[in-house]
Amino acid sequence: MARKELKMANVEAKNILVLLGSPRKKGNSTALANQIIAGVESVGATAEQIFLHAKDISPCQACYACQRPDSKGCAIDDEMQPMYGKLIAADGWVIASPVYWFSMSAQTKLMLDRCFALPAYKKDAFTGKRIAVAMSFGDADAFNSGCVNALRTFQDAARYVGANLVGMVYGSADKPGEIKSNTALMQQAKALGKKLVGRASRPA
Repeated sequence: MARKELKMANVEAKNILVLLGSPRKKGNSTALANQIIAGVESVGATAEQIFLHAKDISPCQACYACQRPDSKGCAIDDEMQPMYGKLIAADGWVIASPVYWFSMSAQTKLMLDRCFALPAYKKDAFTGKRIAVAMSFGDADAFNSGCVNALRTFQDAARYVGANLVGMVYGSADKPGEIKSNTALMQQAKALGKKLVGRASRPA
């Protein structure tokens, strides 16, 4: 009897939203995100990038308008508003950030703080959302750099809102784009993209 081949099937996440939190368009965290995108696209899913540094996103003003029973969403009228729909529509997110002052970048944190209002647009917006994280840091060590602080934040936040943190890739680099020379890390990032989409194997 001929051996059955395994075929890839059951794509769980077809549309991925990539949130780039570095002010550099060709920075190291973006290089990691691009490799995740390569993995996403290699298994037939699509990815849309948002360069957060170019967006007019104000800090959360703690008005709690988004938490009222009759809320229509966030009260701040800025470029975060159209992003709410994209965040909800996407099957998965990639959050990419460099380490700034022992945590994630301000651009990334602004966006995440404003996600406090996301359930006002869709009650279960976070539930089961597939998320991958990519981070770069200048120090040789993830602890000394503070990268672990940001990673722990993502872990705790995902657990709290019921999201699915699929995986995280992170590495050390100083000059823009330098991280691309880390071949093993680049392979890990691409593999994370495939995992984020979530393919399952089944007999033909």
